[in-house]
Amino acid sequence: MDEINGLPAHVLLVHFVVVLVPLTAVLEIVCALWPAARRGALLWLTLILAAITMALTPITIDAGEWLYDLRKNPSPTLREHADRGGTMLYFAIALLVVAVLLTALRLAEQRRPNPATLARVAVAILAVVVGIASIIQIYRVGDAGAHSVWGNEITHLRKSG
Repeated sequence: MDEINGLPAHVLLVHFVVVLVPLTAVLEIVCALWPAARRGALLWLTLILAAITMALTPITIDAGEWLYDLRKNPSPTLREHADRGGTMLYFAIALLVVAVLLTALRLAEQRRPNPATLARVAVAILAVVVGIASIIQIYRVGDAGAHSVWGNEITHLRKSG
Protein backbone atom coordinates (compact mmCIF):
# COMPACT_ATOMS: atom_id res chain seq x y z
CA MET A 1 0.00 0.00 0.00
CA ASP A 2 1.84 3.05 -1.29
CA GLU A 3 -0.95 5.60 -1.63
CA ILE A 4 -4.35 6.22 -0.07
CA ASN A 5 -6.64 8.53 -1.99
CA GLY A 6 -3.66 10.04 -3.80
CA LEU A 7 -1.65 10.72 -0.63
CA PRO A 8 1.40 8.74 0.47
CA ALA A 9 0.06 6.00 2.76
CA HIS A 10 2.88 6.55 5.24
CA VAL A 11 1.72 10.10 5.94
CA LEU A 12 -1.72 8.81 6.96
CA LEU A 13 -0.78 5.53 8.65
CA VAL A 14 1.94 7.04 10.80
CA HIS A 15 -0.68 8.96 12.78
CA PHE A 16 -2.32 5.71 13.87
CA VAL A 17 1.00 4.27 15.01
CA VAL A 18 1.97 7.48 16.80
CA VAL A 19 -1.24 7.26 18.83
CA LEU A 20 -1.44 3.48 19.27
CA VAL A 21 2.10 2.83 20.51
CA PRO A 22 1.99 5.15 23.55
CA LEU A 23 -1.67 4.32 24.26
CA THR A 24 -0.95 0.58 24.23
CA ALA A 25 2.20 1.08 26.31
CA VAL A 26 0.37 3.07 28.99
CA LEU A 27 -2.51 0.57 29.12
CA GLU A 28 -0.05 -2.30 29.50
CA ILE A 29 1.71 -0.56 32.37
CA VAL A 30 -1.66 0.11 34.04
CA CYS A 31 -2.75 -3.51 33.61
CA ALA A 32 0.59 -4.78 34.90
CA LEU A 33 0.69 -2.59 38.01
CA TRP A 34 -3.01 -2.49 38.89
CA PRO A 35 -4.56 -5.96 39.27
CA ALA A 36 -8.12 -4.55 39.10
CA ALA A 37 -7.39 -3.28 35.57
CA ARG A 38 -6.42 -6.81 34.51
CA ARG A 39 -9.74 -8.17 35.74
CA GLY A 40 -11.87 -5.92 33.52
CA ALA A 41 -12.37 -5.11 29.89
CA LEU A 42 -9.25 -2.90 29.90
CA LEU A 43 -7.05 -5.97 29.50
CA TRP A 44 -8.93 -7.13 26.41
CA LEU A 45 -8.82 -3.62 24.94
CA THR A 46 -5.07 -3.59 25.55
CA LEU A 47 -4.63 -6.93 23.79
CA ILE A 48 -6.69 -5.76 20.80
CA LEU A 49 -4.76 -2.47 20.54
CA ALA A 50 -1.44 -4.34 20.73
CA ALA A 51 -2.57 -6.62 17.88
CA ILE A 52 -3.69 -3.64 15.78
CA THR A 53 -0.39 -1.88 16.49
CA MET A 54 1.48 -5.02 15.45
CA ALA A 55 -0.51 -5.19 12.20
CA LEU A 56 -0.17 -1.50 11.30
CA THR A 57 3.50 -1.02 12.16
CA PRO A 58 5.04 -3.09 9.34
CA ILE A 59 2.53 -1.64 6.85
CA THR A 60 3.54 1.86 7.96
CA ILE A 61 7.23 0.99 7.74
CA ASP A 62 6.80 -0.43 4.23
CA ALA A 63 4.89 2.67 3.14
CA GLY A 64 7.67 4.82 4.60
CA GLU A 65 10.32 2.83 2.74
CA TRP A 66 8.41 3.38 -0.51
CA LEU A 67 8.29 7.11 0.18
CA TYR A 68 11.99 7.14 1.16
CA ASP A 69 12.94 5.37 -2.07
CA LEU A 70 11.32 8.19 -4.08
CA ARG A 71 14.00 10.56 -2.79
CA LYS A 72 17.06 10.78 -5.02
CA ASN A 73 19.31 12.13 -2.29
CA PRO A 74 17.71 11.80 1.17
CA SER A 75 18.93 14.17 3.85
CA PRO A 76 20.80 12.84 6.90
CA THR A 77 17.74 13.65 9.02
CA LEU A 78 15.48 11.64 6.73
CA ARG A 79 17.95 8.72 6.82
CA GLU A 80 17.93 8.93 10.62
CA HIS A 81 14.11 8.89 10.60
CA ALA A 82 14.07 5.86 8.30
CA ASP A 83 16.62 4.00 10.44
CA ARG A 84 14.73 4.72 13.65
CA GLY A 85 11.39 3.92 12.02
CA GLY A 86 12.64 0.52 10.93
CA THR A 87 13.18 -0.42 14.57
CA MET A 88 9.53 0.16 15.48
CA LEU A 89 8.66 -3.36 14.35
CA TYR A 90 10.63 -4.73 17.30
CA PHE A 91 8.79 -2.45 19.69
CA ALA A 92 5.43 -3.46 18.24
CA ILE A 93 6.38 -7.12 18.69
CA ALA A 94 7.43 -6.43 22.28
CA LEU A 95 4.14 -4.64 23.01
CA LEU A 96 2.20 -7.61 21.64
CA VAL A 97 4.26 -10.08 23.68
CA VAL A 98 3.61 -8.08 26.85
CA ALA A 99 -0.13 -7.96 26.09
CA VAL A 100 -0.17 -11.74 25.61
CA LEU A 101 1.75 -12.23 28.86
CA LEU A 102 -0.68 -9.97 30.71
CA THR A 103 -3.57 -12.01 29.31
CA ALA A 104 -1.86 -15.26 30.34
CA LEU A 105 -1.30 -13.81 33.81
CA ARG A 106 -4.98 -12.92 34.05
CA LEU A 107 -6.02 -16.43 33.02
CA ALA A 108 -3.65 -17.86 35.64
CA GLU A 109 -5.19 -15.54 38.25
CA GLN A 110 -8.64 -16.88 37.35
CA ARG A 111 -7.49 -20.47 37.94
CA ARG A 112 -5.57 -19.68 41.11
CA PRO A 113 -6.43 -16.51 43.01
CA ASN A 114 -2.81 -15.97 44.01
CA PRO A 115 -0.43 -17.01 41.20
CA ALA A 116 3.31 -16.93 41.69
CA THR A 117 4.55 -13.54 42.82
CA LEU A 118 7.64 -13.93 40.65
CA ALA A 119 5.49 -14.16 37.51
CA ARG A 120 3.49 -11.04 38.44
CA VAL A 121 6.66 -9.08 39.21
CA ALA A 122 8.44 -10.24 36.04
CA VAL A 123 5.48 -9.31 33.82
CA ALA A 124 5.15 -5.94 35.57
CA ILE A 125 8.84 -5.13 35.10
CA LEU A 126 8.70 -6.21 31.47
CA ALA A 127 5.56 -4.11 30.86
CA VAL A 128 7.15 -1.00 32.38
CA VAL A 129 10.44 -1.42 30.51
CA VAL A 130 8.80 -2.20 27.14
CA GLY A 131 6.20 0.53 27.64
CA ILE A 132 8.67 3.28 28.47
CA ALA A 133 11.11 2.17 25.75
CA SER A 134 8.31 2.12 23.16
CA ILE A 135 7.12 5.61 24.10
CA ILE A 136 10.66 6.97 23.92
CA GLN A 137 11.33 5.29 20.58
CA ILE A 138 8.11 6.45 18.91
CA TYR A 139 8.97 9.97 20.07
CA ARG A 140 12.49 9.66 18.61
CA VAL A 141 11.15 8.36 15.30
CA GLY A 142 8.49 11.08 15.11
CA ASP A 143 10.94 13.81 16.09
CA ALA A 144 13.36 12.83 13.33
CA GLY A 145 10.45 12.58 10.88
CA ALA A 146 9.11 16.01 11.80
CA HIS A 147 12.56 17.56 11.48
CA SER A 148 13.05 15.89 8.10
CA VAL A 149 9.77 17.37 6.84
CA TRP A 150 9.67 20.72 8.59
CA GLY A 151 13.34 21.38 9.34
CA ASN A 152 13.75 24.87 10.74
CA GLU A 153 10.63 26.21 9.01
CA ILE A 154 8.71 26.75 12.28
CA THR A 155 11.61 28.73 13.77
CA HIS A 156 11.74 30.91 10.66
CA LEU A 157 7.94 31.46 10.74
CA ARG A 158 8.08 32.56 14.38
CA LYS A 159 10.87 35.03 13.70
CA SER A 160 9.11 36.51 10.66
CA GLY A 161 5.71 36.75 12.42
